[in-house]
Amino acid sequence: MIAISGEGLTLEQVEAVARGGPGARGGIAVVLDEEAAGRVRRSRAALERLLEGDAPVYGVNTGFGRLADVQIGRDGQRALQRNMVRSHAAGIGAALSADEVRAILLLRANALARGQSGCRAVVVERLLELLNHGIHPVVPEIGSVGASGDLAPLAHVALALMGEGRAEAGGEEGDAGELLAAAGIAPLELAEKEGLALVNGTQAVTGIGILAVQRFGRALDTADVAGAVTLEGLRGTPRPFRAEIHAARPHPGQIASARRLRDLLADSEIRESHRTGDPRVQDAYSLRCMPQVHGAAREAHGYAYRILATEANSTTDNPLVLPSGDLVLSGGNFHAQVVAQCLDLVAIAAADLAAISERRIDRLLNPDLSGLPAFLSPEPGSRSGLMIVQVTAADALAEVRVLAGPASIDSVSTSASQEDHVSMGMAAARKVRRSIALLEMVLAAEILCGVQAVEFHRPLRASAGVERALELVRTRVRRLDRDRPLAGDLAAVAELVEGGALCNP
Repeated sequence: MIAISGEGLTLEQVEAVARGGPGARGGIAVVLDEEAAGRVRRSRAALERLLEGDAPVYGVNTGFGRLADVQIGRDGQRALQRNMVRSHAAGIGAALSADEVRAILLLRANALARGQSGCRAVVVERLLELLNHGIHPVVPEIGSVGASGDLAPLAHVALALMGEGRAEAGGEEGDAGELLAAAGIAPLELAEKEGLALVNGTQAVTGIGILAVQRFGRALDTADVAGAVTLEGLRGTPRPFRAEIHAARPHPGQIASARRLRDLLADSEIRESHRTGDPRVQDAYSLRCMPQVHGAAREAHGYAYRILATEANSTTDNPLVLPSGDLVLSGGNFHAQVVAQCLDLVAIAAADLAAISERRIDRLLNPDLSGLPAFLSPEPGSRSGLMIVQVTAADALAEVRVLAGPASIDSVSTSASQEDHVSMGMAAARKVRRSIALLEMVLAAEILCGVQAVEFHRPLRASAGVERALELVRTRVRRLDRDRPLAGDLAAVAELVEGGALCNP
């Protein structure tokens, strides 16, 4: 069980809750921390005191965006919230996955638990009820420019809380109101500001980003393993990974990848077989520079992790309602620029990891570079072996490179130029999600080729780390002795990569 308080929620917890719905192995229940509930109640009380006066409070007794100068009487303030949710539920395109929606529900509840949004505690509790009952609003992926909050995606979440729109439970889509009723959950009747508090935030871009960045972390570790397997297959040298080299240029990511490569390649019979008498002086960059390239991606991952961990525990709606002094402050915490930029950086790093991996695949399959049979086929010529695996990887790489173009440098003025600079954070999140999936495919292709290459050196044994990776792959994919369709082989290894099974063999 996790008690949310608006503080200390980790990316690992977000992923665990997102992937561990009701009935899932290791499913995690989420509750509202009692102290946080008290903060929420005090913030609500402050808002209600302010509403007794006639001072304008944005989005509570005024319209939204360009309509902020329109005054709303007390008798229309709750209708304003309902109307805003309904009108903003304008997303289109494919629905977000249940995991992504679960991340959004958790993050929105955690943001409101900080007690700076002026909503009632029941709003947070109702979000958690949906999460704990496995009721996931259908949220189209297109409809947010990453400023003024992820308006359309979060409006679809709020709509389901109201018992309207569509939702999914147990893999079946249905009417949200009917699914709530079946679970014994009453539709939420929005009070003043609560519609705004639900839709005005960065939780869609942050939720999708967290799940993608967590996958990226596993891909990073897997890239080191893939590179180690390839190095053994090509009879390369681990000397460029010596600690002295990296102490001379002490970037933490570089040092970490070099250390992992040293550990993965220790005690190799293949290495010992060519320690002396090998005429080669240096390996190609794709082998020799793995710590520098993989390490750069580690730095990008570390930056993105820090940004997302901060964002997951932030108040990102507007205005803020601060009970100390009964203050209502209008600001711009809904602007997702910092999240969009970090996700763009991850997409760039993913493209570079895919690029160096694809170059290693080419070296494995090219007999002029590897000294191994062409395309790692036992009978090259009559059999094509793994020839097309590199072509598949090259296609994936081409798309990753396209997706590396940043979304966060773009901006489109919206809401009659009131919202005249936006982050395009949702576009960045959609891009990076696809980028990581493609990177996993490229790494799977390299590992599939690498283990085949290592087996050409039998009876010599590779290092213990590489042998463990080989054994794991061979539990899913048999050695290629005769040509066969390779799509299933690639998919099986990609599944291992995505799940993190090859991170630390």
